[in-house]
Amino acid sequence: MLKLKNVIVHYGGVEALQNVSIEIEQGSITTLIGSNGAGKSTCLRAISGLVKLTSGEIWFESKRIDGMPVEKIVSLGIAHVPEGKRLFLKMTVLDNLLTGAYQRRDKREVERDLKKAIEYFPILGEKLYQPAGTLSGGQQQMLAFGRALLSKPDLFLFDEPSLGLAPIAVKEIGERIRNLAEEGYTIILVEQNATMALELATQAYVLETGRVAMQGDAKELQKDDYIKKVYLGI
Repeated sequence: MLKLKNVIVHYGGVEALQNVSIEIEQGSITTLIGSNGAGKSTCLRAISGLVKLTSGEIWFESKRIDGMPVEKIVSLGIAHVPEGKRLFLKMTVLDNLLTGAYQRRDKREVERDLKKAIEYFPILGEKLYQPAGTLSGGQQQMLAFGRALLSKPDLFLFDEPSLGLAPIAVKEIGERIRNLAEEGYTIILVEQNATMALELATQAYVLETGRVAMQGDAKELQKDDYIKKVYLGI
């Protein structure tokens, strides 16, 4: 479904990604784990068109997308849920949700997906007309998920969805990510909580200083002594 081929990205004089090749299968949850500065978020930003490649290629469903405008990439079916949520805090929950559908003209399907987002996160339905800034951190993350759902994606890019959340909110977010995969969506998950990420994922890539250091079945990587020591704290 998605392929990164020998992707190199520079920030100024720093090589943030070094010949990164990743392949994402339809309907999978793929996690990217690694320390801060390893290149995980840069991978997502490259896929969604927020950073330009120095070299390499990115293919999505047989289309080469590197170099495309961000809005075109969104229209192809890629939804990026960035770290920090990036909500419009003075706008209502409903208006924030509908910003996800700004490119869509299928009003009936937008209404259907709005109902779906509220079914996923009932608390949003209770607070539709409140400013997004009045929501808790966990509720704001749910709103960011719902907004992405309204863009009608095939592929979700989640960047640190559990960051700063209470354990109960982290558990709910994890359950919703699993629900999305069960419905057939494809997910790339960047997550500092490596235990949660590997539990959710079907496949995993370990990034270190901009390179793919390890890759494989997520459950098998959980058993690896290096992964247990460095990323799982075991």
